[in-house]
Amino acid sequence: MPLKEYIINDIKPLNINDKVGDLKMMFNELTYSHIPIENNNVYLGCISETDVHCFDANKAILDCRHALEDFFVRSNTKWLEVIETFAQHACNIMPVLDEENNYLGYYELNDIIGVFNETPFFSEPGGTLIIEKGIKDYSFSEISQIVESNDGKILGAFISKIENDLVQVTIRIGNIGLNNLIQTFRRYSYNIVSGHEEDTYIENLKERSQYLNKYLNI
Repeated sequence: MPLKEYIINDIKPLNINDKVGDLKMMFNELTYSHIPIENNNVYLGCISETDVHCFDANKAILDCRHALEDFFVRSNTKWLEVIETFAQHACNIMPVLDEENNYLGYYELNDIIGVFNETPFFSEPGGTLIIEKGIKDYSFSEISQIVESNDGKILGAFISKIENDLVQVTIRIGNIGLNNLIQTFRRYSYNIVSGHEEDTYIENLKERSQYLNKYLNI
């Protein structure tokens, strides 16, 4: 989906020869994590608010050039890659350059997250399921087959965690209740990390356990 309409250009990059004090003043007035820096209309990178507070206000930004973080996206970068770049650099402002490296403006994190929230992954009714399996044992084709065999439709799926040779996959599923699907995933040796709908299998186990405890205490 095109993001060009979300480019904001009300903040111009500071020049590398400006004072650190100018940066501190901007950060006091804004809620952004970083400010872009340029020299002769050439984008050099961004400097974070955390780093700026460590520098003498009377120094030139040039003296702190080592603190610049060289991140940006292109005007034609896909929205998912834009979100990934935001996450990689823990920022809420993302400079946008054209193919000739001209600075066009920036994206604001909240705007891009808003675009994500408008996708069918979130906007369509359905349930969310997080499943887990060995990294060598899972496959998206198998996951799709399991969902579709239960008359479900996948609205979106992504790997949300990899740890200790286990992979977690978050799935957004429409047109189906999750309980039967959860049982099918268990039969295929998937661990259910989270099902955002009542899991009657777990509830039944709890009820049987409570009944057994009462029986043993008679």
